[in-house]
Amino acid sequence: MSTPFRLRENGVDLFVRLTPKAALDRLEGVETSADGRSHLKARVRAVPENGAANHALEKLIAKALGVPGSAVSVVAGGTARLKTVRISGDPAMLAKGIEGLGS
Repeated sequence: MSTPFRLRENGVDLFVRLTPKAALDRLEGVETSADGRSHLKARVRAVPENGAANHALEKLIAKALGVPGSAVSVVAGGTARLKTVRISGDPAMLAKGIEGLGS
């Protein structure tokens, strides 16, 4: 199974499938799509208007990984369900934290 992230020099890019307007904010583990790519499933209560759902996703991931909110940003897929979230920090530490979210 592939991992839902890619290591970078100063952090990681995390691939996420976001569902807005959910009952509660939560991360639901890793899912592999038909094309073989993996992504972390996430749900947020926010609506997908004016970036509210993306902002909620950034806060949710920051809290789950124990990093500052300023270290997390949606860098691709702003209006799509499949997003790339860039997380700044130590790549090895972040990778370990993300692997813990998927279980």
